[in-house]
Amino acid sequence: MDAAVIVVGAGPVGLMLAGELRLAGVEVLVVERLSRPSGESRGLGFTARTLEVFDQRGLLPRFGDVEISPRGHFGGVPLDYTVLEGAHFGARGIPQSRTEAVLADWADELGAPVLRNRELVGLHDTGDGVDIEVRGPRGAVRLRGEYVVGCDGGRSAVRKLAGFAFPGTDATREMFLADVAGCALRPRPIGEKLPGGMVMSAPTGDGVDRIIVCERGAPPRRRTGPPDFAEVAAAWQRITGEDIRHGRPVWVSAFGDATRQAAEYRRGRVLLAGDAAHTHLPAGGQGLSFGVQDAVNLGWKLAAQVLGRAPAGLLDTYHAERHPAGVRLLRNTLAQGLLYLSGSDVEPLREVMADLMRLDVVGRHLAGMVSGLDVRYDVGAGEHPLLGRRLPDHDLVRGDGKIRACELLHPARGVLLDFGADAGLRTAAAGWSDRVDVVTATPYAIEDGSGLAGTDALLVRPDGYVAWAAPGAAVGLTAALERWFGAPLPIRNPPDEKGPQ
Repeated sequence: MDAAVIVVGAGPVGLMLAGELRLAGVEVLVVERLSRPSGESRGLGFTARTLEVFDQRGLLPRFGDVEISPRGHFGGVPLDYTVLEGAHFGARGIPQSRTEAVLADWADELGAPVLRNRELVGLHDTGDGVDIEVRGPRGAVRLRGEYVVGCDGGRSAVRKLAGFAFPGTDATREMFLADVAGCALRPRPIGEKLPGGMVMSAPTGDGVDRIIVCERGAPPRRRTGPPDFAEVAAAWQRITGEDIRHGRPVWVSAFGDATRQAAEYRRGRVLLAGDAAHTHLPAGGQGLSFGVQDAVNLGWKLAAQVLGRAPAGLLDTYHAERHPAGVRLLRNTLAQGLLYLSGSDVEPLREVMADLMRLDVVGRHLAGMVSGLDVRYDVGAGEHPLLGRRLPDHDLVRGDGKIRACELLHPARGVLLDFGADAGLRTAAAGWSDRVDVVTATPYAIEDGSGLAGTDALLVRPDGYVAWAAPGAAVGLTAALERWFGAPLPIRNPPDEKGPQ
């Protein structure tokens, strides 16, 4: 094997997955078609849940000052995220190129090499491994891995070569996205609907404006490269009456509203993540964020499989958990596109939606959906409100000091949080000490709605989701540990109950 796992695609999703695998000790190789990062930044931040994911790996400080916004929109209708406890839209003003650079540095530090200027042209799953062929400056080279993961975008070569079905709908319109310098445009951060279409503009710094242009009736086109800036400027002028031809394009691209999802996220030893698994209108900046969440869900499971300690069926839970989440993603982006990009005939629907969104229950539902904070996985029956949900980033008192819950997840291991100083929990989990850390702590100043009130213990997966709780879970701790972390190691000596906490 050239690597246990070969990741195809060195965008944010592929790099996040590579880092997750390296944290678990798995050898990984990243193969990328481009000779260097494109520098384009389709996204300008990430959602609240993805911000938490980066925080759980200790990555957030690498982004510098992060602007948090409590306001967003759903299909152009303003949405207040403060209706959720401690919630926000997410991080703004962080170009995707910056996110990619942060993740590239992190993956490199962890020992994940990136093989650039290598285009995937062949793939064959042999049953006991995957052979791929990549074409580079010196011709074709064959590589072999135990598993291959396609993180190579909406036109994924991995998906096509491995024969994944990709049902959905084709694009019905074309839109332009560009960064333009020297225009000093009036900010239109949510977007402005005009008779000829919709435009957005927002300053990104250094005299550059990010613009989106959606001209009503513009048909989708098959392009072999980006559009000319003159084409973008002409569309902008037809819609707004403003002339931006004097501007300097930093980069220009076109995109559509095609909506498709892979029928399965795993075929044998080949898996898909990010846009390779689902493509949609980039409404609300969910694309990059959702892909990163795919990678974090998959990473620890694939690592356990490679290392031979995965319980039966663990790797299949990647599809079982992320495919339904992807269905909801596509549904909400389709709805937003209908509200956002349709003409005056949809105005009554927009007005009704605006009325509904003033109700807290509707605002909470939509804010949770778009932010990624409402994701709940099926981890088994039980009554505890946190089962299957993300661990709240609550302050915990441990020993003489405080620690944030997210810091416990920096190593990407399981965590058994013991809130009652129960020595029996440490003994019960001793067989999983190579995979699960036992932490004795107490929540600091429990907030309403946190789900921690009356909780004695929580078992948290490496991706930050609660897999077991006491009281409230329908199964015991041992059953939960075996389901998510496999068989225990034999214990030769009893654990030291008075050891480090």
